[in-house]
Amino acid sequence: MIGKSPGAWIGILVCGLLAGPAFAADFNIELPMIKPNGTLSDSQVFNGFGCSGKNISPAIHWDNAPAGTKSFAVTVYDPDAPTGSGWWHWLVYDIPASTSGLPEHAGDADGKLLPAGAVQGRTDFGTAGFGGACPPAGDKPHRYVFTVYALKVDKIDVPAGAPAAMIGYMLNANQLAKRSVTALYGRPASAH
Repeated sequence: MIGKSPGAWIGILVCGLLAGPAFAADFNIELPMIKPNGTLSDSQVFNGFGCSGKNISPAIHWDNAPAGTKSFAVTVYDPDAPTGSGWWHWLVYDIPASTSGLPEHAGDADGKLLPAGAVQGRTDFGTAGFGGACPPAGDKPHRYVFTVYALKVDKIDVPAGAPAAMIGYMLNANQLAKRSVTALYGRPASAH
């Protein structure tokens, strides 16, 4: 510190931080069609179980992943489902680190819009692919939490057909950072 004023050292420190790798605090996600705490549209509502939506996964983008990120994962989870354990609506993992988002329809069952190597896990609907919102009629609006994980591994170690809870465990065990956007959806009591 000899020869430098405190202000000069602060300037050097700030410049070093700005020039360094992205930090977890900089990791950002955006769902262009869904506003945080907004209401899901008919496009993101399930088609079945008494719901008649279009069941389309929304586009999701991310940037500024932390240094050391080797892959990404995306999940959609409803913590308000009356199951005692919530409801998994979408799980995609082993997304290559070079990826910065998924387009609308990436969650289609055929997975043809997913990046090479990405895997869709089995949701609580019992199938792979995006399963839209479909809370019980008359319930308060449920929260749908869209989360992107930046992971320290290229691939998570789960068997084919692994349950959502196992996938979730491995994502949390290998995360460098995660960011979420929550949206809401409810059905009136008169819905069938």
